[in-house]
Amino acid sequence: MTGGAPLKVTVVGCGRLGALLAERLSRSGSDVVVVDTDPAAFLRLPPSFGGFRICGNAVEIDVLRRARAEGADMVLATTRDDNLNLFVTQAAVRVLGARRAVARVFEPTRESTYRALGVETICPTTIAAGAFIDRVAGAASRKDG
Repeated sequence: MTGGAPLKVTVVGCGRLGALLAERLSRSGSDVVVVDTDPAAFLRLPPSFGGFRICGNAVEIDVLRRARAEGADMVLATTRDDNLNLFVTQAAVRVLGARRAVARVFEPTRESTYRALGVETICPTTIAAGAFIDRVAGAASRKDG
């Protein structure tokens, strides 16, 4: 992050990905709030985490409001539930006026549908498949070379 006011980021889901993102964003100076339904999930955050923790269900608009999704610069939906991530991102932008929202989507066939609905997505399955294909192509070119 460079100069100016800190980014206001809400992270929904405090699994491995959500906790890592929250920690790194907080360390870089962003104002971070993490939401999860399981209080034990917050144990993944390091003691140095400088943000806030909200225990609650992100399908409830009041929980998203408490997590400062209203008017946030970015809302990151990182749960393992594609449908929940879709709901959170749409609610954050359309209802709460977040500037941007990105949903993690595991099912590649849903990615284009979500994008057609105006939802920014990151699909770990597609990203991993691309990385594996790149490695196979690299091995083939070394074998041929």
